Amino acid sequence: MKVTSTGIQGNFWKRKYGKFGKDFIDAIPSLSVPFAIHNPPQDTQAYAIMLIDNDAIRTMGHSWIHWLVSDLEYENVAENESRSDHVFVQGQNSWGFNYYGGMAPHNAPHQYDLYVYALDQKLGLKDGFTASELHDLMYDKILERAIISAMYSN
Repeated sequence: MKVTSTGIQGNFWKRKYGKFGKDFIDAIPSLSVPFAIHNPPQDTQAYAIMLIDNDAIRTMGHSWIHWLVSDLEYENVAENESRSDHVFVQGQNSWGFNYYGGMAPHNAPHQYDLYVYALDQKLGLKDGFTASELHDLMYDKILERAIISAMYSN
């Protein structure tokens, strides 16, 4: 399985997906990144998604969760589907919202990792689930995992 994104140019996420973009909700960047899943395992029933800034550990003391998705049933996620698509379930990010919260490093460029998990069944989580709940429920249902990473510069 492989993940690609037209939201990456060179080794950087395009600026519109973070604090230098033009789409905000409650002062939080909210234009979600597009991505595509290629060659998923044959028995895949759903996907779980996590967009995480592990470089935030240096300043925040923990990873920063930008987007959590569960029960995604298709392979091509368009730009801004966090706000426009209600087919998948979204968890609570570190901003405290149940939608995509964009990239906003304040001290230096950070690497943002988009994890995609192919699952053998839907998880049945409700909007607002936590990363811990996602990890606990998908643990024994993961068929394969793929990651795509790029930087976002302040």
